[in-house]
Amino acid sequence: MNTQKLLNLRVPVVSLVQKCGLKHYQAPPKYDHVEFPEKPKLKYIDKVPQLPAAIKPPKMQKNLKLMRGPEPVHNFLLHKQYGIMALCGGRIKWGHFEMMRLTVGRKMDLNRMFAVWRIDSPWQPITKKGQGQRMGGGKGAIDHYVTPVKAGRIILEIGGKCEFAEVKKFLDDISNKLPFRATAVSQQMLDEMNAREQWQEENNQNPYTMKYVIQNNMGGCRKWLKPIDLKYFGKYT
Repeated sequence: MNTQKLLNLRVPVVSLVQKCGLKHYQAPPKYDHVEFPEKPKLKYIDKVPQLPAAIKPPKMQKNLKLMRGPEPVHNFLLHKQYGIMALCGGRIKWGHFEMMRLTVGRKMDLNRMFAVWRIDSPWQPITKKGQGQRMGGGKGAIDHYVTPVKAGRIILEIGGKCEFAEVKKFLDDISNKLPFRATAVSQQMLDEMNAREQWQEENNQNPYTMKYVIQNNMGGCRKWLKPIDLKYFGKYT
């Protein structure tokens, strides 16, 4: 049967070159730059800070400024891979440390991954009086210790020979169990967030920003604003 008869019968002609063409796959990523620490697992965190024998554990005030505002120092990934970032201020108890340590230890592949803490062990004492006691009588006894964190603080990091899709599921699980809003981030996500924030600030066409409104006391807004709003202009609560 020649080509003319095939065209008359309207039979599609398929070329073997089109059917068996070569496919170009993307090269796998290289992890030559990754440096593994001596201990890949998250270390155990003490429930109570270790003090010398002659020192009585001191009590503290609430000191809410330890949780307010942005994190000025520990707001980036040391290993430039993946981690958990706090979206607002809060306090982390010892139980949350254990939850994170055990979850990461179960889900992480120790042959090609590692995890490191980016926050201190619980150090701020929280006092509490017994149930049914009357007001007065001085400050209560120390009940437990916490670690205060600010918005933008990196809580832990995970790295190694892995992709973000492999660790995102259990990092999101940990983030949902923390007592404040947090999220799993990668270095690419942090770069995009910083670039987007800078672009919005440079290309904003509305002159009446929150900072402008508060500084010029438009509508007498300073009568009902908090001192924290006068400092951060409503950005951090």
